[in-house]
Amino acid sequence: MNFLLHPLTLVTFFPLVGVVVLLFLRDEQKTLARWVALVTSLITFGISLAVLAQFNPANPDLQLAIDLPWIPLAGWEIHYFLAVDGLSILLVLLTTLLTAVSVLSTWTAVEDRVKQFMIFFLLLEVGMVGVFLAQDLFLFYVFWEFTLVPMYFLIGIWGGGRRTYAAVKFFLYTMAGSILMLLAILWLGIYQGSFQMPALIAKGGIPANIEFWLFLAFAAAFAIKVPMWPLHSWLPDAHVEAPTAGSVILAGVLLKMGTYGFLRFNLSLFPQATVQLAPWMAGLAVIGILYGAAVSYAQKDVKKLVAYSSVSHLGFVMLGLFALNPQGVQGGILQMVNHGLSTGALFIIVGMIYERRHTREMDAFGGLWKVMPIYGALTLIVALSSMGLPGLNGFVGEFTILLGAWGAGQPGAALGSTWFAGLAAVGVILAAVYILLMFQKLFLGPVTKEENRVLLDLNWREVVTLVPLIVLIFWIGLYPKPFFMLMAPAVDKLVAAVQAASAVALIP
Repeated sequence: MNFLLHPLTLVTFFPLVGVVVLLFLRDEQKTLARWVALVTSLITFGISLAVLAQFNPANPDLQLAIDLPWIPLAGWEIHYFLAVDGLSILLVLLTTLLTAVSVLSTWTAVEDRVKQFMIFFLLLEVGMVGVFLAQDLFLFYVFWEFTLVPMYFLIGIWGGGRRTYAAVKFFLYTMAGSILMLLAILWLGIYQGSFQMPALIAKGGIPANIEFWLFLAFAAAFAIKVPMWPLHSWLPDAHVEAPTAGSVILAGVLLKMGTYGFLRFNLSLFPQATVQLAPWMAGLAVIGILYGAAVSYAQKDVKKLVAYSSVSHLGFVMLGLFALNPQGVQGGILQMVNHGLSTGALFIIVGMIYERRHTREMDAFGGLWKVMPIYGALTLIVALSSMGLPGLNGFVGEFTILLGAWGAGQPGAALGSTWFAGLAAVGVILAAVYILLMFQKLFLGPVTKEENRVLLDLNWREVVTLVPLIVLIFWIGLYPKPFFMLMAPAVDKLVAAVQAASAVALIP
């Protein structure tokens, strides 16, 4: 198949077509720039659906691979190597969907330098999709670092009052962790003789003490991106200062690059270290669950509350991944998707009310349901999804993760205690507390502020923006089987490899 027409090349680089078109537009052609970006993102989503149509859920191995020599070096080669499997297919679909939804959410929110905003947004999509498809470590690192640049400008130019501080903090935190990962990648290339994931996994044989440090080097980059406690302090600043679309894509996709990194690289390349460090990673995850929930409860700014809730929700994902059993890992992957849908929708909802009132303080509202019933109904669905109500997507993911964490506490498992599951369940209760408190302050009771009496309910464009996310919230909540089927064979294969390593795990 022609390199340019390969489906994975198309889904990764098609947004560049929109970038080229945007470069020829004049700055004052704002509406046309929006349409170009929206059509480009919708076509990219359509290509991702075509990839899904060619994907075989029963095959646990890499599929639709394109592997071409790229940079010849003495002794080994760097390849242009893209492939998809059950660990990444859902995240590719999530990325292309949320990009289109995010572009639609900017229709009236972004009025300054619209052309440049859309260029950076489409460039960001290229990097994100590339991260989920790259199977060569060098290529992965290129995509990983590339995402920093457009996100830096999206926050730094179109963000809030402290945008420069938030953008620089985001950039420096992520870059610091990435340097350690780069050193680990260089070690693997030099001493293992390859940068390609299948070759590295097949060769194995990394000494246990070296594997331990390589795990930590990769984990530094991924834990910052997740972000795991205590490396989370960049996240609230970035979320609060970012424009609405930036917050949606940051929470919905960029944070998942960290959890996906653990899943794809740490568990696959360093299984012995994974088993050794699983209790520590699960412990940090549980701390993040409880800490994120407690700090969310204390917030007065709605956007900051949603930002801190991500620390809690991503803690559940990490707990599921390091349960190291099929239930936990499948729950973790599904919860990555769930968080992208629910928290992405929450950021859009916050952006909608901010456009009308230019404040995000909860005390400035109250009684909004009487004034904006459609907005209130949609917000209630998303809020209940985020807190894990049965029948909605959040419950399925959290239940599966808790099931995996509880099973991981059985004798002989990598995690030696069911306390992880018990403490994480407390986080579910705390989530209900801060989510319902937020909803009560915004929507219930009398309308106490005169400015709120004249607010207009959602228009058709705003409803259309939220509908795809809400449809998926109900679909996953009521019938999650198709989503589990996509990932199950690949997860079973990965977990079997990690569990086999547990028999020979050594403490360095």
